[in-house]
Amino acid sequence: MIFHPLKIDLIELYTSPTPNGHKISIALEEMELDYEVKAIDLMNNEQKTKKYLKICPNGRIPAIVDTNRNNFSVFESGAILLYLAEMSGKFCPNEPFKRNEVIQWLMFQMGGVGPMQGQANVFFRYFPKKIQAVIDRYQNETKRLYKVLDTQLKGKDFICNRLSIADFATFPWVNIHEWSGVEIDDLKHLSAWVERCRERKGFQAGLEVPIKIEIQSEEEQREAEKAAQKLLQK
Repeated sequence: MIFHPLKIDLIELYTSPTPNGHKISIALEEMELDYEVKAIDLMNNEQKTKKYLKICPNGRIPAIVDTNRNNFSVFESGAILLYLAEMSGKFCPNEPFKRNEVIQWLMFQMGGVGPMQGQANVFFRYFPKKIQAVIDRYQNETKRLYKVLDTQLKGKDFICNRLSIADFATFPWVNIHEWSGVEIDDLKHLSAWVERCRERKGFQAGLEVPIKIEIQSEEEQREAEKAAQKLLQK
């Protein structure tokens, strides 16, 4: 299937400073699309309001509204990335086999890296009771998935050779590997890819949407963990 790029005037981006949110802001920056940030306050359950649920029935971030197409809304980060790629004609090939390869690695992130590392975050950082067997389970599985990526990246600058939505989806998660308690120093291809992505202006700008998050001190780390624990209780 060949997609012909269409004009995109303005995308409304509903987001928060999380890996899933950063997938979309990075994509919008790299695609050089005009967008307006609509920050969602997760701490105050803004994602559960009736107004937002009309945009995203699942009550999660991110979501977008395409104001150029009768305010068409899209939720789920993978679906948003595919939509933006199709509408812009960028970062997802038209050639069927190359396109399918990108989609395979996008699904690898959606069904593997994101869920496993997300649970590693929860049990390593946020869960009130430390259950080491559970922490090990999710950290080890995250590391296994990282090794798959490391093998795929051998001899490549990006996951599917050329920069694609697969990179936009995967980078925000691997970028916070230390927060998840998973090291990548022994994975040289993955480590080089992370640095390569970090050097791109679009990635740098996308990571600052809706706000720039920097956790430097132990006190800031504890506050971040307390905030996340509150979210778990909602």
